[in-house]
Amino acid sequence: MSDHKEGSASVRLENYWKENLQLIVILLAIWFVVAYVPPLFINQLNQIVIAGFPFGYYMGSQGSLIVFVVEIFYYAFAMTKMDEKYGLVDKK
Repeated sequence: MSDHKEGSASVRLENYWKENLQLIVILLAIWFVVAYVPPLFINQLNQIVIAGFPFGYYMGSQGSLIVFVVEIFYYAFAMTKMDEKYGLVDKK
């Protein structure tokens, strides 16, 4: 009976890590695009003006940082939900 529980827990943890890695890959892909793609199109982006600043400058100074902070909060939120889904929540 304990082998069945251990096997079930093992499968559950394996699924947890697969889902966790999938989330990490998606967030890293977003991070990569936000960090490395805008500089490739800096001349085109600078044609757009937001709050008096060229969009290329804005993405480098503020926009990408905002996206990164939002990603951090989203990851924390998603991991809390995932922990609840897989029964890995600490009981207080």
